[in-house]
Amino acid sequence: MGLLEAIILAVLAASTPLLIAATGELVAERAGVLNLGVEGMMIVGAACGFGGAFLSGSVLVGAICGIVAGAALALIFAVMTLGLAVNQVATGLALTILGIGLSGLIGSGFVGERITPAPHLYVPGLSDIPFVGRILFGEDAFVYFSILLIVGVSMFLYRTRAGLILRATGDNHVSAHALGYPVLKIRMFAVMFGGACAGLAGAYLPLAYTPFFIPGMTAGRGWIALALVVFSSWLPSRLVIGAYLFGAVTILQLHAQGWGIGVPSQLMSAMPYLATVIVLVLISRARTGGSTAPAALGTVFVPDR
Repeated sequence: MGLLEAIILAVLAASTPLLIAATGELVAERAGVLNLGVEGMMIVGAACGFGGAFLSGSVLVGAICGIVAGAALALIFAVMTLGLAVNQVATGLALTILGIGLSGLIGSGFVGERITPAPHLYVPGLSDIPFVGRILFGEDAFVYFSILLIVGVSMFLYRTRAGLILRATGDNHVSAHALGYPVLKIRMFAVMFGGACAGLAGAYLPLAYTPFFIPGMTAGRGWIALALVVFSSWLPSRLVIGAYLFGAVTILQLHAQGWGIGVPSQLMSAMPYLATVIVLVLISRARTGGSTAPAALGTVFVPDR
C-alpha cells in the first residue's frame, strides 16, 4: 500500500504541468489559434519562476513570474500571427527556439542553486488518514489549482455566453466577425491565457517538482501537452484523463527501471513519447465522422475593411 501510495503521488505530480499547459492550449485552439510554442513558453516560465522565487524567497512570486513570462511570449506570438498574419506553425516553432535560448540566458545564473519547494497542504486528521489522506489532502497548491483550472475552463466554454462566442470564433471566424464579435481580440486573449498557463506549468517544475533549475528541464512536456489536446478531442473532460494517463506512463517507466525489468533504459525513457505517437495514430484511425478540431484552427484571419 505504501508503494502504491507513492506511485499515485508521483503520478499526480508528473501530470500537473501537463494538465495546466494543455488546458491553456485547449482554450487557444478552441479560439482557432494553433500555438506550437508551448515548449518554449514552459521553459521560459521555468527559468523566470525559479529566478523570481530564488531572489524573493517566495514560491508565489515565482509562480507569478512564470505566468508573466509565458504570457509575454504568447503576446509576441499573438502580435506576429494575429496582427501581422504570419503563419502560425512557423511562428510557434520559432517561439519554441526563442524560448529555449532565453531560458538558457535567464537561468544561467541560477544553475546549481536550490530553493525551498512549494509547501504541501496539511489538514489535521484528514491528511493522516491511511492511503487516501496524503493523496487527497496532502498535495501542493499547484495540484489543486490544476483541477480548479480545468473545471473552470469547462464551465466557461460550455456554460457561459463568452465561452460560446470563443468556440464560435474557432469554428467560423468569418461568421463571428459578421455578427460583430472582435475575432482578433478574442483570439489574442485566448493565446495569452494559453501562454500564462504554459508559463505556470513550466514554473511548477522548479518550484514544486524539483526545487532547482537546469537547462531543458521541461524535457518535451510542451509537445506532450500539445498532443494531449488532440488526444482529448478538444474536450476538457477527456483532457484530464489524458494528462493523468501520460503522467502514469512517465512514472511507471521510472519504476520499471528500478524494478530491474530487462528493457534498455533508453527505450523506457522514450515510452511517454512513444505512447504519444501511438495514441495519436490510433485516434486518427478511429475517427470515421471527420475531424473534431475547431474548423478554423490554424487559419489566418484578416478582417475586411
